[in-house]
Amino acid sequence: MAEVSDKGLLGRFLVWRVRNIKEKQFIVILSILVGIVTGLAGVVLKNMVHYTHVFFTERMQVDSGSLFFFVYPVIGILLTTLFVKFFVKEGISHGVTKVLYAISRRNSMIKPHNNYSSMIASTLTIGFGGSVGTEATIVLTGASIGSNLARMFRMNYKVMTLMIGCGAAGAIAGIFKAPIAGIVFTLEVLMLDLTMASLVPLMFTAITSYVVTFFLMGDGFVFSYQITDKFVMANFPYYVILGVFAGVLSVYFVRMNIRIEQLIGRVKNIWKRVAIGGALLGVVIFIFPPLYGEGYSALDDLMAGHSDKLLNNTYFFGFRDSTLMLILFVVGLIFVKVIATALTNGSGGVGGVFAPSLFTGGVAGFLVAMLINLSGIRHVEPSHFVLAGMAGTMSGVMKAPLTAMFLIAEISGGYALFLPLMLTSVISYLTSQGMEPYSIYARRLAIQGDLLTHNKDKAVLTLMKLNKVVETDFKTIGVDATLGDLVKVVSKSSRNLFPVLNDRQQLLGIVLLDDIRKVMFNQDMYSKTYVRDFMTTPSVVIDINDSMEVVMKKFEDSGAWNLPVLQDHQYLGFVSKAKIFNTYRKVLIHFSDDE
Repeated sequence: MAEVSDKGLLGRFLVWRVRNIKEKQFIVILSILVGIVTGLAGVVLKNMVHYTHVFFTERMQVDSGSLFFFVYPVIGILLTTLFVKFFVKEGISHGVTKVLYAISRRNSMIKPHNNYSSMIASTLTIGFGGSVGTEATIVLTGASIGSNLARMFRMNYKVMTLMIGCGAAGAIAGIFKAPIAGIVFTLEVLMLDLTMASLVPLMFTAITSYVVTFFLMGDGFVFSYQITDKFVMANFPYYVILGVFAGVLSVYFVRMNIRIEQLIGRVKNIWKRVAIGGALLGVVIFIFPPLYGEGYSALDDLMAGHSDKLLNNTYFFGFRDSTLMLILFVVGLIFVKVIATALTNGSGGVGGVFAPSLFTGGVAGFLVAMLINLSGIRHVEPSHFVLAGMAGTMSGVMKAPLTAMFLIAEISGGYALFLPLMLTSVISYLTSQGMEPYSIYARRLAIQGDLLTHNKDKAVLTLMKLNKVVETDFKTIGVDATLGDLVKVVSKSSRNLFPVLNDRQQLLGIVLLDDIRKVMFNQDMYSKTYVRDFMTTPSVVIDINDSMEVVMKKFEDSGAWNLPVLQDHQYLGFVSKAKIFNTYRKVLIHFSDDE
């Protein structure tokens, strides 16, 4: 742990803590504190979004459309952009992706403003109708709370990473009232390699956050309709079909989301981006009002058997008794939801894809159930397929089947449908994995080479920094130097490799000791033979900005044990396999040590 000063109240407490409380015990205390603060943050965020949403929608007419569905989202995007640009002054959207980036590239340090800034921005975005969710926001908030509390108490990187996981677990546990899902989410999506020493703090945080939420908001679940019917084994094949559909849909969700955000991102002027993206979002929500906000009320209606309510507040209200119109409207919702989500985030809004993936999957599950029932082959319960579709699409989008099945089981009030949830989640995961290996959170980081993966080797390499393994004790030689000059350099060096540079310190080649061993003692050649006569050009060079995964790929492809490192074409030094392996072992022991 970092050395601390004994000045000030915090400093005196830290000194007292070091003397009186063992680190393992303090980690448990810290995890409980993270749970309390994260639970409170979740309650505040949920209420801010709910009451803002109600304030703007409670007076709208059910039997007709409203231009307010066009206007409100645009205002929300504009207010969010103003807040982020002039107050926060850095991007705060894509909360889970930012948490992954903090773990892999920022030594698990998250800026303190994330304790509250994304909550305010999400309230402006979602409360005014932005078609995103609050879950990624509260995950970033919880992770930030965990990171900054650990940093305040001068904990090391491993504990800070654990507290990020605790904050994320507490966030999911509190906002969904699903402690098991919170823990599993942390294991599947965020963490590298967890042991029992890490699971205990995670459980304390999740339970604490859940208890705080219970006392402040009651024991109600996300949906008012609770599942009590048991799974019918004869419906097994239909859940397989739903799983495949959800897997394909999740691939569409990931790719379309990223594609649209990239298209909107090409508009460099932020005010034009707000105007264009906000206007397009307004048009989409004006046509499909269930896309307004998180969309959980629409899912509640589907599970309660009130599918006709999907056409409330629309110009299609008069067709609510038409089965064909309902099918067409549901299909539109499934494929347009991801567009609305991408437009919200891409044009300046702040929110996550957690709720949108649940919405898309739930509506898709309802469509499958509806088509099965209309076919007359068999009657299935639509509410069951809504829940299974939610689990399936979330599993494919997030690449987290365990999180999906436990979350839906907990928010639906029981485990009566655990088998179909498991089946749909796993099949969706396998279906999507073949087409899209990364989750939507990890896709951007994977493109940039910043991804912290669950493959231990790759993850540890990600944690390693190239500039920490560059060796600079190689004696250099000029390209016009003679063999005699080179022998003098060799006599002062402990290495058997000599970089050859020009006047601008650019690498031209290398000379190996083995290549000059037979002539280096022939003094007749000292003034007649030049370094360039023995120089060879390296087949591969490494840029200082290359990721460690790229570096290892270059070693593998070249078969070399030492490769030169350049920065802006200037020679820096060499990196060796031996140095990387030694550093790898140290990082692995430090990160995975249970003690």
